[in-house]
Amino acid sequence: MPEALSDFWARYGSLLLQGTLDTLTAVSIATVFAYVLGTLLAVILKITAPGSLKPLPIVNAVLGWVINMGRSIPFVILMILLIKLSRLIMGTSLGVRGAIIPLTIGAAPFVARLVVSSFEELPPGRIEAALAFGASTWQIVFKVLLRESLPSLLRGAAITLITLIGYSAIMGAFGNGGLGDIAVRFGYNRFKGDVMVASVLILIVLVQAIQSLSDFIARQIDKR
Repeated sequence: MPEALSDFWARYGSLLLQGTLDTLTAVSIATVFAYVLGTLLAVILKITAPGSLKPLPIVNAVLGWVINMGRSIPFVILMILLIKLSRLIMGTSLGVRGAIIPLTIGAAPFVARLVVSSFEELPPGRIEAALAFGASTWQIVFKVLLRESLPSLLRGAAITLITLIGYSAIMGAFGNGGLGDIAVRFGYNRFKGDVMVASVLILIVLVQAIQSLSDFIARQIDKR
């Protein structure tokens, strides 16, 4: 068994390592962009809600509809729809660079709903107290909504990362690199079951590591 593992690693180790790095690079960059865009959408959705800081029912309803529509599009279809946009912005629709735009846009509506849910967990009294002390809208956004929701936001970031790892595996099946590409191109198409199993195991380890790390950090900063 040790000799078999050594031989397997000698043949496919560098390939699996590169696939892991490609997957982590694509999902990490896309998660950052998706969280910036999704958090902005969530803040607008929160403050424009009826009875909130800046109630704008029409804006709130339209934005909520757009977010829900974005969440309802299957990722495979979205990926195909965004091929031209990826080429325009990134210069290619393949590889790590080509995966960033679809992953970002696919995750942003999902992130927006996660962030809104984090905001809703806060006791209403904290916002009312901030208003009583004369805090501006943006002070409430940054010092109450975002700061007080940080543990929940971190857990949401882990969920987003894990979701995007799954999306990246789908994109890999279409030639965008990463572990999904290795599992399909080397594992499935070439009947190398061990390569496919190794790719899946690495994905499982990544998911477990991300979830455990996010839970640990969230517990450390949660002062409630």
